[in-house]
Amino acid sequence: MPAHFPLRLVERRMLAPSIGHYVLARDDGQPLDFVPGQFIQVHFQYADGTPARRSYSLATVHDHALGPGEAVEIAVSYVPGGAATALFEGLRPGDRIQASGPYGRFCLQPGDRNRRYILVATGTGVTPYRSMLPVLARLMDERGVEVVLLQGARTPAELLYGGEFRAFAAAHPRFRYMPCLSRQLPEAGSAHEHADVRQGYVQQHLAELAPDPAGDIAYLCGNPDMVDACFEAFRGFGLSPAHIRREKYISTK
Repeated sequence: MPAHFPLRLVERRMLAPSIGHYVLARDDGQPLDFVPGQFIQVHFQYADGTPARRSYSLATVHDHALGPGEAVEIAVSYVPGGAATALFEGLRPGDRIQASGPYGRFCLQPGDRNRRYILVATGTGVTPYRSMLPVLARLMDERGVEVVLLQGARTPAELLYGGEFRAFAAAHPRFRYMPCLSRQLPEAGSAHEHADVRQGYVQQHLAELAPDPAGDIAYLCGNPDMVDACFEAFRGFGLSPAHIRREKYISTK
C-alpha cells in the first residue's frame, strides 16, 4: 500500500512563467522506491478545513531507488486562485508538506519488444518522460530501441526541460527531440532553434513519423483534448489500444 510521508522543500525555480520546478526531500528517513512515470499525491486542506489532494508526476531523473533524503522533483502549474497554487507559492526552503505514493502505471514495461517509442506531451505532461531518460538510455544501448519525443507548447519559453531533452538527444543518436510550437517559433540563433522544431500542435506532426503498428508503442500525457486526438490518430495508423498508453492532466484549483 502506498506510504504517507513528509516532504521538505529544498529549492524551487521557475521553468516557465506559470510553472515551478520543486526539489523536495523525503523527511522521515525512509527511501522512496518509484518507477519512472509514476506520481505522488500532495495532501493539504482548503481554507474551511476540507481535505484536498493534488497529483504530480515525479520529474526526478531516476536510475535507482531514491535513498533517504534524496531529491524528489515535481513540476507544479500555477492556477490563478487555486488552493494548491497558494500552498506551493507560499513554501519556503525547509517548509514541509504531506504526500503519499507513488501511484500509477504510466511506465515503461519490462516486457516491451517494440522497435520505437513515440512519446507525446503537452505542458507538465512531459515530466514523466524526464524521469524515464536513464531507462530509455539503457534500452537504446541494450536492444537498439529508438525514441521520439514530441513536446507541445505555445512558445519556446514554455518548453519545460527543453534544454535537457536537447542535450540528451545530442548525446544519444537514437533519441529524437521534436518541439511543436503553436504560437511562436524560436528566434534565429536562439538556444531553442534546431532542425526538428515544428510549428503547430503535436497531433499535426504524427504522420511525419509514419507510425508502425508492428514496431511502435506510443505514450500520451498532458492536455485531455491532445491525448484524445492523438489516441484517435494512432488508432488510425493501426496501433492497438494496448500500444497506446495514456495519462491525462487536468488543471485543478
